[in-house]
Amino acid sequence: MKRPTTPAAVLSAPAAALDLPADPSADQVDRADPSATAPARVPRPRADAVRNRERILVAAREVLVEQGAVAPFDEIARRAGVGNATLYRHFPDRAALVHHVVLFVMDRVTVQAEDSLVEEADAFAALCRFTHAAADERIGALCPMLAGDFDHEHPELIAAREALAEAVEKLVAAGQGAGLVRTDIGVGDLMIALSQLSRPLPGITCMDVDGFVHRHLQLFLDGLRAPARSELPGEAATLEDLRQKTM
Repeated sequence: MKRPTTPAAVLSAPAAALDLPADPSADQVDRADPSATAPARVPRPRADAVRNRERILVAAREVLVEQGAVAPFDEIARRAGVGNATLYRHFPDRAALVHHVVLFVMDRVTVQAEDSLVEEADAFAALCRFTHAAADERIGALCPMLAGDFDHEHPELIAAREALAEAVEKLVAAGQGAGLVRTDIGVGDLMIALSQLSRPLPGITCMDVDGFVHRHLQLFLDGLRAPARSELPGEAATLEDLRQKTM
């Protein structure tokens, strides 16, 4: 089943951060009958608040990719088209912003993997579509932000990581099961290469190298085709191998 396209990082925001209006009905119920036990109502986020939050996350992703985790909030707010107060209302500090940008990207990449597998008739075409889409989501360029005091074991991050792993594993397994992807590679190999090939080089504006990113990713993908034309050194890497070596 196709997952919702609204990222979990947007929908998981606390109500206060989404500028929700007060619900006067609760006070009216109490005055009418103090013993009444009306079912709790969960207010829905205002549409404009949800849009603002997503615009901030998209802008933050790009600015953080270009300038690193120390990127100024002023520039993020400017690109998102919101005021600084709105940005801080959604994300009170840098740690909260980085946390939700990572969740935002991981959720979108997971959706890309699921959609590619469902919508492409050819399993190798699905793998190619996902790989290029994941690069466009800046998944590799966000890796440097996961260093330092980033909370790798936050429950939200664990859930997002597991969902991404499951989606990509199904994608690779489909290609290998169809005899289209060489069997001596693992999901970890794919994600490491994707990270390395889609990460901008220091001192180079990342937008200027997008053409090279997709060109080099396609060269890599052609090397994944079955039958294998060479013997790979070492062993296939799993996502668990990748997690243990990078965290």
